[in-house]
Amino acid sequence: MEKEALFYEKIGGDVNCKLCPHNCFIVDGEFGKCNVRVNHEGILYTTNYGEITSMAQDPIEKKPLYHFKPGSNILSVGSFGCNFSCGFCQNHIISQGRPRSEYLSPEKLVEVYEDLEDNIGVAFTYNEPSIWYEYVYQSSKLLKEKIKDISIVLVTNGYINEEPIKKLLPYVDAMNIDLKSFNNEYYSGTCGGSLLPVLSTIRTASKECHVEVTTLLVNGENDSSLEVEKIARFIASLNRDIPLHLSRCFPSYKMENPATNIEVINEDRKIAEQYLNYVYMGNVASIDNSTYCPKCGYKIIERDGYHINVNTCNDLCPKCGCKINVVF
Repeated sequence: MEKEALFYEKIGGDVNCKLCPHNCFIVDGEFGKCNVRVNHEGILYTTNYGEITSMAQDPIEKKPLYHFKPGSNILSVGSFGCNFSCGFCQNHIISQGRPRSEYLSPEKLVEVYEDLEDNIGVAFTYNEPSIWYEYVYQSSKLLKEKIKDISIVLVTNGYINEEPIKKLLPYVDAMNIDLKSFNNEYYSGTCGGSLLPVLSTIRTASKECHVEVTTLLVNGENDSSLEVEKIARFIASLNRDIPLHLSRCFPSYKMENPATNIEVINEDRKIAEQYLNYVYMGNVASIDNSTYCPKCGYKIIERDGYHINVNTCNDLCPKCGCKINVVF
C-alpha cells in the first residue's frame, strides 16, 4: 500500500528525498532510484509499505550472522525495491522488479511472530530494508513494545543517510552490512552507489548494535588481495572482533563472470585474518567455518552447515577466559 514517506523536503510541486545518499530530486509523477518512492502532487509516498514478497523462518546463520544467538531461528521478511542496481544481484526479481506481494500490517506481523515456536525475532532482509523504511521502523518499534526480548535484525547494503539510521537503531539488535568493495569506482559502476556512506553506516551501527560485515567476492572484480586487505584494515580500525564474511559469487542477473575461485577466497581469508579475529567463507561447501578463541584456539562454536554446537554458556572462552564477541 502507499503511505506518506518520512525524510523528504517539499520544493514546490517537487520533492527532495533524504532517506538515502542518492538524495533524489523527484518531480511530480516520478519515482526515485529505488523505484518505490513516488511523488504525488508534492507529497512523497512509499509504495511498498507492508507489502511482503518473501517470508520464511531461517537459521540465523543464513543472514549471515555467526556471532549473534548462534543456532537459533529467525522470521525473515522482505518486500521489493532497492537503492542499488548491482549487476550480480542474487535477489534481482524482488530488488529490481515489482513481483506479487501481500499486505501485512505491523500488527499482523506481531501476530505472525507470536504464532511461531523456537524463534528469536524478525529479520528484515531479502530486498533492501532501508528503502522499506517506514514499515521496518514502525514494525520494529511495535514488536519491541509488544514482545519481551525479541531481536530485530537488518540485512542491508548500508546505503542510508545518518538521520534515518540513527532514528532506527534504538530498535535494532544486529545488522549484517554489505561492504561490496573498497573502491568507489566499483560502487558507482557496478552497484549504482558510493563507498563513503556505507563506511559511515558501519561506523555508526557498530557503536549501537551487533554488526557483521559481508563482502561478496566477484571473480576478477573485487577479489584481489589488496582489496580484501583494505576492507579488513578498515573493519579492524573499528574493532578487530567484528566478523567478516567473504562470500563466493556465482553468475546471476547481468553478471556472467565465472564463480569466484575458491583458492582465491581462501587466500583472501588468510590476508583478512592478519587484521581480524573472525573471518568466514560463504557459499563454499566443506570448509571449516567454526569459531575459535583468538587467544588460545579453543573451538567456541562448531559449525557443519546449519548444524551448530556451542561449546560455552557465555561470551568467555571456557579454556582461557578470553572475551569472545558473541551475543547469546
